[in-house]
Amino acid sequence: MTRLSARGLTLAYEDRTVVEALDLDIPDGEVTVIVGPNACGKSTTLRALGRLLKPRGGAVLLDGRSLAELPTRHIAQRLGLLPQTPVAPETITVADLVARGRQPHQRWWRQWSDDDERAVSEAMDRTDVTALADRPVDELSGGQRQRVWIAMALAQETDLLLLDEPTTYLDIAHQVEVLDLVRQLNHDKGRTVVVVLHDLNQAARYASHLIAMKAGRVVADGPPADVVTASLVHEVFGLDCVVVPDPVTGGPLVVPGRPWQPAPSPETPPTDTVMSPVRTT
Repeated sequence: MTRLSARGLTLAYEDRTVVEALDLDIPDGEVTVIVGPNACGKSTTLRALGRLLKPRGGAVLLDGRSLAELPTRHIAQRLGLLPQTPVAPETITVADLVARGRQPHQRWWRQWSDDDERAVSEAMDRTDVTALADRPVDELSGGQRQRVWIAMALAQETDLLLLDEPTTYLDIAHQVEVLDLVRQLNHDKGRTVVVVLHDLNQAARYASHLIAMKAGRVVADGPPADVVTASLVHEVFGLDCVVVPDPVTGGPLVVPGRPWQPAPSPETPPTDTVMSPVRTT
């Protein structure tokens, strides 16, 4: 039995159903990446897994129990979630925001501890935001803010971590750093991580388990080498491609096919230019 799963999950926004009768198992101790085209339901599913969205039908199960039955603090101690567009309180500093990741571990009889201090310090070091500790979050660049939010999620120190497009606003170097960090957390601490990504090649490189979604359903799941095929990429994304071995990892690498070419210009037939004699007076 996996710790986090969904059974018969139906998700909707008002009268628009996004996901219907979805069964899903998140493998323990692995990095699971969910991919799919825009509006396929991947972020909606992640929000439901983190109890940010109440199911219209079915249930999300944590350790075999419905999330709806569990106290919020219990969930927050076991499951950390970084949503796609988090909003920070006005004027809050970086250090204060990261420290909020420790709130699920606080009690009226147990205030700030050495463990809290260590968790916050490690999270800020890992995301390279220590030098920003005293700066207001709303004064940072988009990439800096994203790393601060990730630090807060890491400071929560949960066994399960859900990240919705954590590389948004990051340049390529910081995208790689964040995804390397996710892999390291999984490898060193055995954390189960679920990530929604747009970049299929990044997903194939960093996932140990890949879930491909389309129109609110799971089309395929399993190891990236089994999931990422030319036929599946065409089915899910409508993209003609060639899948070749990644020269660094040996995993699948998607090379788009049929690149756009400008239409050839119609040939202009040669013309004879007749020069009129210059008339002088």
